[in-house]
Amino acid sequence: MNYSIIRRTTGLVLKFEAIFLLLPALTGFFYREREGLIYLALAAAYYAIGFLINLKGDAGTEFYTKEGFISVALVWLVISICGALPFVLCGDIPNYSDALFETVSGFTTTGSSILTDVEALSHASLFWRSFTHWVGGMGVIVFVLAIMPMRKRRMGSQMHMMRAESPGPVVGKLVPKIRDTAKILYLIYFGMTVTEIVLLLIARMPLFDSLCLSFGTAGTGGFGVLGDSIASYPIPQQTIITIFMILFGVNFNAYFFLFLGKDKKEAFRLSEVRWYFAIIAFSILTITINIRGMFDNIYLAFHHAAFQVGSIITTTGYATADFDLWPQYSRCLLVMIMFCGACAGSTGGGIKVSRIVILVKAGLQEIHHYVHPRSITAVRMDNKPVERDTVRSVVMYVGVYVVIFFASVLLVTIFDGDQSLETIFTSVAATFNNIGPGLSAVGPTANFAHFSLASKYILMFDMLAGRLELYPMLLLFYPYTWRK
Repeated sequence: MNYSIIRRTTGLVLKFEAIFLLLPALTGFFYREREGLIYLALAAAYYAIGFLINLKGDAGTEFYTKEGFISVALVWLVISICGALPFVLCGDIPNYSDALFETVSGFTTTGSSILTDVEALSHASLFWRSFTHWVGGMGVIVFVLAIMPMRKRRMGSQMHMMRAESPGPVVGKLVPKIRDTAKILYLIYFGMTVTEIVLLLIARMPLFDSLCLSFGTAGTGGFGVLGDSIASYPIPQQTIITIFMILFGVNFNAYFFLFLGKDKKEAFRLSEVRWYFAIIAFSILTITINIRGMFDNIYLAFHHAAFQVGSIITTTGYATADFDLWPQYSRCLLVMIMFCGACAGSTGGGIKVSRIVILVKAGLQEIHHYVHPRSITAVRMDNKPVERDTVRSVVMYVGVYVVIFFASVLLVTIFDGDQSLETIFTSVAATFNNIGPGLSAVGPTANFAHFSLASKYILMFDMLAGRLELYPMLLLFYPYTWRK
């Protein structure tokens, strides 16, 4: 285990978190809140600690998958632990465990909250709460790779870290250099975020709300600045958010091919993207029909169905209506697309559409093999054969995913047995898939404050494991990981 480079990465990211804290500090100063000074003081303290961590020697050259995954897992723990402290010192969330839950939910772009009165928070804390979504959406390590140059002898380490943090079964390079790939991803991410902010301003949304909601949309997180999420905003503003939620759930490779690729048509040939939009279209259409009687006209039914489908499948978690009151079919379908999630290579969570497609095709191939034992076939995506190792990794991922999910449900049931099964099941689904709201007592108008301390830490683990694709968090608890 190369502890040196793990230490260096952690110190570097802590310095970046200090720089990020300057933004809520400026927000506090703008609104003349004392909380701005607290954020500024913590920014200085974190930068000094990060500097001291990196002061000792240089990192070694040996850096493999294990170090990459452990570095990413530890980095996400550190930024969450440190990111929670401002809420406590400002008095916005006095209990540290609750503050940690809120911060982990923010960085992992989950959006599950323990707050009963969101609007009581200072502007500085509201900004920081939403900005954690934007930082966690594309990934803090990807941000560091895009900004900081690495020496040639460490180039191999970049892919290991990017693999650990990027969502999806396969992580590849858009261009030959990993740093350039990270830059391209963040340029697209930043450009789309700015575009949404501008459109919301044109639609007459206040600047502060436009910034916070765009951060939540871009990171597919779901933290808002009002207690009713998005319900009180005008329909034109809700429509803009609907469109961008769905766009941020698309594989960013499609945007690269569309804006920077030589062959623009390549963007429309991606099987995963086509399946993603097909699932969305089917869900919106059938839910619209199912909830038609609950709204004054078909347009409103379509609008709210489109918003909630876009919000759930991209794991954003915003709400314009209490979908927990919708008919059983609509509620059931929303829970199903919770597990499906968005595309690989997007900012969304869940199992990912690509894994679902590969799993279905692998199952059909197995059935075909029973009928024609001597036939030789391969699972294909984008008209290319999928390697057996990729198929195997998808099957193993889903297997591990199911084990962790039901273990979490069982543990939460032990500590919070007074909650309904629907509440417990969807609370784990909402946190593990980084969605935010579930059903019943954790529905869009409720929160997670009523869970016991033990259950909150289980759900926090689920948030981190879901965001980091399981294995980085599991490696932390594997004894052989820490042997030299």
